[in-house]
Amino acid sequence: MMKRTRVAIGRLIPLLRAGLIAGVVIAGATFPLAAAGGLTTKATTGPVDPWPAELQTFTPAQTSYVYAADGKTLLAMFYEEHRRYATLDEMSPYIQQAIVASEDSRFYTHKGVDAKGIGRAFVANQQAGGVSQGGSTLTMQYVRMALRDGADTPIEAQRATEQTTVRKVREMRLSTQLETRMSKQQILERYLNSAYFGHNAYGIFAAAEVFFSKHPKDLTITEAATLAGLVKSPSEYDPATSDRKAATERRNYVIDRMVGLSYLQPDAAEHAKQQPIKLKLHTPPSDCVSLPKKLNSWGFFCDYFKNWWTSQPAFGSNALEREDKLRRGGYRVVTSIDPKLQEAAENNVGAQAALGSPFAYGIVLSEAGTGRVKAMAVNRTYSLDQSENPLHSIKELRKKKMKGNYPNTVVPLLGGGDLAGYQAGSTFKMFTMLTALDKGMPLSTYLDSPFRYKSIYDGGEGNICGNRWCPTNASGAMTGRHAMWSGFGKSVNTYFVQLEEKVGAANVVRMAERLGLEWRTHVDKWNALPANANNWGAFTLGTSDVTPLEMSNAYAAIAAEGRYCDPSPVISITNPDGSPAMYRMQDGTTIPIAEPHCRQVFSADVARAATDAARCPTGDSPAAGGCGGWSTADSVRGTVGRPVAGKTGTTDSTRSAWFVGYTPEYAAASFAADPDNPFNAVGDGQSKIPVDAVAGTLKDALKGKPVRQFAPPSARIVGGGE
Repeated sequence: MMKRTRVAIGRLIPLLRAGLIAGVVIAGATFPLAAAGGLTTKATTGPVDPWPAELQTFTPAQTSYVYAADGKTLLAMFYEEHRRYATLDEMSPYIQQAIVASEDSRFYTHKGVDAKGIGRAFVANQQAGGVSQGGSTLTMQYVRMALRDGADTPIEAQRATEQTTVRKVREMRLSTQLETRMSKQQILERYLNSAYFGHNAYGIFAAAEVFFSKHPKDLTITEAATLAGLVKSPSEYDPATSDRKAATERRNYVIDRMVGLSYLQPDAAEHAKQQPIKLKLHTPPSDCVSLPKKLNSWGFFCDYFKNWWTSQPAFGSNALEREDKLRRGGYRVVTSIDPKLQEAAENNVGAQAALGSPFAYGIVLSEAGTGRVKAMAVNRTYSLDQSENPLHSIKELRKKKMKGNYPNTVVPLLGGGDLAGYQAGSTFKMFTMLTALDKGMPLSTYLDSPFRYKSIYDGGEGNICGNRWCPTNASGAMTGRHAMWSGFGKSVNTYFVQLEEKVGAANVVRMAERLGLEWRTHVDKWNALPANANNWGAFTLGTSDVTPLEMSNAYAAIAAEGRYCDPSPVISITNPDGSPAMYRMQDGTTIPIAEPHCRQVFSADVARAATDAARCPTGDSPAAGGCGGWSTADSVRGTVGRPVAGKTGTTDSTRSAWFVGYTPEYAAASFAADPDNPFNAVGDGQSKIPVDAVAGTLKDALKGKPVRQFAPPSARIVGGGE
């Protein structure tokens, strides 16, 4: 059976709403008056088969609300039709009374179809020579909206509102039978949550918010009457226009009808009619580009969240279905971004100080043991408007007057999108060390490490001796005999190329993949192929592109003692009824979608050993072994003020600079590079920026928390001396 996909009705609404709002009684103004009674009789006879289940079970599209980790700070809203379901208990009685008075004064006495109303409307329409009144009851209007919003195809949606006698008769029959299945209160509640009030406000919750910036339970008489008057024609009676005469007259008509139905006393009505319409308009933000100005820097995290959502099979079979679910599902999402940690990341990466630089300085903070992303900061403004951006940093593109992606951009510079990333240099040595430890080689694996080493790998474009690749160290001071502690702490290239040879380059590549790295460029994909990976000798020196999100999450697995968790931007996702959003696994079990997805990639002892060596670059002291007297980022331990591990990384000519650091709680990856032009080197002078950014962020993130120690590695994996 072909799977049916709910049509995104909001995209069709402009084409369909005319029929809905007009409230045509019977198709064709020349339909004989006697037919009205015949239609109502026909409408009440015989069951409708098949019965449209959506009349009782379908919930119209609702806005999804996305919050920060505190569950209070609203990050973004996603909607196709801005709507949030509200029960009658959450609505002012005035709006319930006003909508009945405005649209269907005999609502509580008829049985779905009002013959008197149909006759009255027919006469009025004949006299006007067109549609001047509608005879549809609230029940009939609700049926029409439910069939429209619950349609599976555009054709079904069109049929739900087309002006034909067949559609009208079916609508009447459905209405009379619906009233035997649902109470008047249930129908009224569904109606108030489905009606369109203008300004992209669907349902009373959105209408109260958009026009008066309040909750529907707090609506006054005048406000309720104003909103009820809009349903007939949202554009004609729009109170937000400069001339509110039509809106005021319509509001006063509704108030008079409320008096006629004994909902209001005449004196209260007169007082209400004397009040001017006082709006407090609010335009609900939509999507990541509409974040409040003070939260603009969160836009990159929001974009990551959205990309994550559209990649989750739990929300549909493809990206379009999943995004449609986000915009229509009415979810409440609590994300992983922590306002305090985000502020710390922004302050430490110097986001505001370098907005005008072509170089991007970014940082990602991940939680060990869950994979949840706690902060994402970069020195860019999240905006689609690039009109004021300077010209591109690539000369040829600058000649063509192409703008650069700074300071305004929505490019996912930190990861989570389709950007390949940046070469991360010696931070990749961690993958080689993990592979060696995982294969049983101890930390005390000593290797003579010359300044220049002739490898077993084929020669590339540089560092060739004969037909071999011959890498060199960054400094002659690195020459000597090293174990993993000093080799990692001093970042000795020739040590790690030899170590890679012993374990096999392909195994190092596979280790990186197990820790979440993906290959996005044609070159990286080719090198990572099984047939080619064993000759990818430069991999250990970080020649592959990678994102900060991937690196922070990979190192977080080491902090979590070998337990890798897929990166995640969420803590909880709940359905409109408050239940957790669930995902059915292939084995039939169901789990919360927001639950961390983790797996043990290597043993805890391997992770502890890698951490012991990784304490050397930071100026920390390992539990075993020695760091060799100096390291590449020895200021980190003093800044963080507690046990910390990590690794620096720079590429040829310092085109990019990195540092990835971690404690038992968090891992952070920071970089400096030109995303537009990888050949525009940041230079040695800025290579310390990522080091300081990570150290400062970890310090601030852990302020006031108990100091946790790294567990020491076993004697077996430490190994003996020389």
